[in-house]
Order: sequence, then structure tokens, then C-alpha cells
Amino acid sequence: MKYLCLIYEDESNWTKRSQDENGKISSAYGTYTRDIQASGHMLAGEALQPTQTASTVRLRNGKVSTTDGPFAETKEQLGGFYLIEAKDLNDAIQVASRIPGAATGSIEVRPIMDTTGM
Repeated sequence: MKYLCLIYEDESNWTKRSQDENGKISSAYGTYTRDIQASGHMLAGEALQPTQTASTVRLRNGKVSTTDGPFAETKEQLGGFYLIEAKDLNDAIQVASRIPGAATGSIEVRPIMDTTGM
């Protein structure tokens, strides 16, 4: 079964930490990514640009409107994701618990809906 692991953290932490600390975290992500590739869990994964680069799009009454930034103000921002293959939710949680961002933020694990046959 496929699961999306959404990585949330206060993105201002990246500017508060030293370059050395950020380098260690980036290295930990590299190691983690190689590990889940080797285990066969990883299907995809990417880091996202900061929230100030985002645009929110809405369609209301046939009209498109856009605003800069994310839809809502939150303490933690979506910073990236991993799409994984896991045998069940417990396996997905185990894989997600090793994501380096779990130590300073949170990881949302969400099953991918099977839409075949819809």
C-alpha cells in the first residue's frame, strides 16, 4: 500500500540553526533517503521551497483567484514529502518515524486512496 509522509517543521528553524547544524540535518536526510531506497520503501520524495514562494489557487463561481503564500498561518509548514510503499500502516509509521524531521517537527502519514475503477 502507498503512503504519503508529509514533513512539517517551523521553517524559521533553518535560519536559526548554524550552517553546521543544517549540514548535519541535510546529511541525515541523504542517509535516510538512501536507506529507504535500498529497503524498497521509497517511491518518490522531494523538499519544497519556503512558503513565501507558494501561491494558493481558488476557483469560486467560475473565477480563479490566487494569493501569495500558503492558505493558512500555522506553526509548522509543509517542507517536503516522501511517497512510500509499505505493507501496512504500522510499517509506514516505522518508516516515517525515521525521517529526520520527526525530531524537530512532525510527520503526517496518510494512505493513498486507490482510485482504480472510479
